[in-house]
Amino acid sequence: MKHIAIIGSGFGGLSLAVRLQAAGHRVRIFEKREKIGGRAYQLKDSGYTFDMGPSLVTAPSIIRSIFESAGRRLEDYVKLVPLDPFYRIFFHDGSHMDYSGDAEQMKAQLAKFSEKDAAAYDDFMRDMKGIYDAVITDGLGKQPFDTIGKMARFVPRAMRLNALKPVAYMAKSYFEDFRSHFMFSFHPLFIGGHPFRAPSIYAMIPYLEKEEGVWFAEGGMYAIVEALGRLFEELGGEITTSAEVDRITVAEGKATGLQIDGTHFPFDAVVSNGDVTQTYRRLIDPAHRRKWTNRKLDRQKQTMSCFLMYLGTKKKYPKLAHHTLILAERYKGLIDEIFAHKKLPDDFSMYLHVPTATDESMAPEGCESMYVLIPVPNLKANTDWEVEKQDYADKVLEFLEAWGMDGLRDSLEVCHLFTPADFETQLNATDGNAFALEPKLTQTAWFRPHNRSEDVDRLYIVGAGTHPGAGVPGVMLSAEATLSCIIEDLGVGEVVSSPAKLAPVQE
Repeated sequence: MKHIAIIGSGFGGLSLAVRLQAAGHRVRIFEKREKIGGRAYQLKDSGYTFDMGPSLVTAPSIIRSIFESAGRRLEDYVKLVPLDPFYRIFFHDGSHMDYSGDAEQMKAQLAKFSEKDAAAYDDFMRDMKGIYDAVITDGLGKQPFDTIGKMARFVPRAMRLNALKPVAYMAKSYFEDFRSHFMFSFHPLFIGGHPFRAPSIYAMIPYLEKEEGVWFAEGGMYAIVEALGRLFEELGGEITTSAEVDRITVAEGKATGLQIDGTHFPFDAVVSNGDVTQTYRRLIDPAHRRKWTNRKLDRQKQTMSCFLMYLGTKKKYPKLAHHTLILAERYKGLIDEIFAHKKLPDDFSMYLHVPTATDESMAPEGCESMYVLIPVPNLKANTDWEVEKQDYADKVLEFLEAWGMDGLRDSLEVCHLFTPADFETQLNATDGNAFALEPKLTQTAWFRPHNRSEDVDRLYIVGAGTHPGAGVPGVMLSAEATLSCIIEDLGVGEVVSSPAKLAPVQE
């Protein structure tokens, strides 16, 4: 039995904690905030409930496997509801499409704008299946890419699949209409990637959605956070909240524990589910960092950030689907301003999460709970969000009313704002990033910080900053990759619990 600390309780940390605890080891989570969840936090106000971060489930099989590792059933903890459509996408010219996993419905919609694109749909999905098989079926997403040999063996296969080509250019090789081009290339934005430079390994997400569907957890995504926390504690794990780690202690090149408010907590191994750049820069003394020096950390590209508005309205807006995208006319130019030029654009595209379209318990009767997410530059843009945030929020509300959400401002009962500055202060996110390190080619797989620290023995990384990357499936797969490193180093891995031996789930 090993005594293992996990810093942070996002989906990556919770997933790894359950797997380790189920294997018979003593695991303790330390969380800076008052509740678990990390970026998957929850906000409640005046009867409205908001998921503050992740908002959709695209790979329930991965979540299910975490519960199965402990001999439990996901269905005994969380009810997942399938969504149809997956997204409703409104384009600048007033047209819209309901994006789903139904091939015939998708081809019928595509054909309204381009017969060629409708004919290309099956070919695109067939080719993306090859990338999906590599990442999911063959398990490359849950294997650590911690040697150059593993990367060298992966590259020829990736090249055969065109998986290193930028996603947007991959999509353009199949589709001609601007609507089709966007629909099959926007997914990297959900994990902080620039579609015109993120490799097409992320182009498998549309196939993943088609294969497993898009789902909603009844009660919100935080219901999954609570379920993982509950399972972890049932297995004997310990969670300490309101406990920000000051330092990871290191002796003779090996992580030995944590320093919190002047108290040292000894551990056999330490895992960080925090911002990977801050983990190295703030928690590890420079004397112990030969690879991840401050200079190297400064060269890493953080993702863009987001401006978020959590809105509770006294009226409903049936025009909105559970997941709705409203797009500006510009695509690449808008993203370039945000990612490359670090400029806050005058126009914007946005994503609205409206859980009350599926689960009316998320708001008072007859009301709507929603959040509006707008990609914006990270703090490298030097925008003073304390000065700008209210004017920016007013601009967004004015736009939404003109777009068709009549009486929005008058109907507001709740309005909370979350800016890049909040990502930095509340989540210790470098430059106020929303999704850790940008998933571009030179920060993917072996080029990303490894699941096993390259600098400190018995220090491990889990979550969005390591392999395979951000997004709920990604961080949960990272837990499996990190677990395999711990097994290799510490001999951890024999599951001592079985369904028959575990206490029955209490209804």
